[in-house]
Amino acid sequence: MAKYDLIVVGGGTAGCAAAYTAGKLGLKTLIIEKSIHLGGTITSGLVVPAMKSSENQINTDFYNDLINELKSIGGQITYQNNPGWFNPELTKIALDSLMAKANVDVYFDTHITGIDVTDSRITSITISKEILSVYNDKIQQSKKTLSEPIETIYVVDATGNCEIGKFCNCKFLEKKSENQPVSLRFMMSGINLETFSKWLLETDSDRNVTTVEHIGGAIHLSTAYTWDKDKKWALRPLFEDAERKGVLKPHDSNYFQIFTVAGMPDTIAFNCPRIIDYNETLAVKDASKALILARKTILRLSNFCKEYFPGFENAYISNIADMLGVRTSRRLKGKYVYTMEDVISGKKFEHPIVVANYPIDVHSKKQGASTLKVVQDYQIPIECTMSADIENLFAAGRCISADFMSQGALRVQTSCFSMGEGIAKYIADKIKN
Repeated sequence: MAKYDLIVVGGGTAGCAAAYTAGKLGLKTLIIEKSIHLGGTITSGLVVPAMKSSENQINTDFYNDLINELKSIGGQITYQNNPGWFNPELTKIALDSLMAKANVDVYFDTHITGIDVTDSRITSITISKEILSVYNDKIQQSKKTLSEPIETIYVVDATGNCEIGKFCNCKFLEKKSENQPVSLRFMMSGINLETFSKWLLETDSDRNVTTVEHIGGAIHLSTAYTWDKDKKWALRPLFEDAERKGVLKPHDSNYFQIFTVAGMPDTIAFNCPRIIDYNETLAVKDASKALILARKTILRLSNFCKEYFPGFENAYISNIADMLGVRTSRRLKGKYVYTMEDVISGKKFEHPIVVANYPIDVHSKKQGASTLKVVQDYQIPIECTMSADIENLFAAGRCISADFMSQGALRVQTSCFSMGEGIAKYIADKIKN
């Protein structure tokens, strides 16, 4: 039976940071990933850029190494003083390279079939041993021969939905009434960025919303619009005209944000559509309806851009995310439950693993009801990642132990990088001492 010091389940932002750090610190480490590549929200979800956080961040070694790895293959730029502008496709390659350098084993396309727990500790995780299909003539083999148990000392649940915690019957914090709209990001290519950027600068003079920079011979830009009435958006007349003419439906324009992408000189990434219905993210029926609705909205948004934005005349949809952008779902009950008051007060802790100042950012399906509260530096303690029920289980990413409002500040990628790295350092110290 194989044995590891640490098994990380989920190869997204927090999971990759945890595995890479553990490997670099000499722990025998395995990532179990259900997809065929690492990166999670960055790659499958097309969530770029990584949002900038505090200048006082801690546990940033993995993030910096990822930046440098991507830069070496043309997949990173620094825009608006933020180095987190990544190319989603090249990130897949960069993460493979980083895991190899850290001697981390990676199992792709792998599913967990069981977990053994003894005396409140996970002793082994069982995975499907082979990839099954309807054509597999060995389908009648016993379950035992089709599965493989792997022993481990520690486990990090970086699945986003805290699937390992669910397997272990851990306690959770989420309430049915607490949810945020999901998104399904996409990209359009074939855009004349020179034409579009000139028009954009002429249309919108607000540099807090619309920016354009020339970086390394390429044009990079960003802009936004929402249906909330508390701000004067330069793009509002276009969206309102498109709604009147039936090019867009009213809910299509509830949230619209676009960015250019490193290493893709004619491409723009869309942080939308934001789906205001079907937000029970743990329900298959709801998530499926959200995906279908989102793809229909993507087609309308792409047609809108081609009709209303100069430079989009020959543009086309080049990529649709392989996963919904889920902002909140299952949250583990940990040894400490982080609160909105902790964020606002900047409470200090004995063992912090994250220092950030990303705002409390909670999206709402109702017009004018979203929250974006700017805060000063705050800390996240290691105890927020420790299961209250299973002694050797840690949760990293959006599923950590936090109340609904504070989780809206903690869930961003830069904090997830620090979280995973901080957990790995804590585990390495426990094993070696």
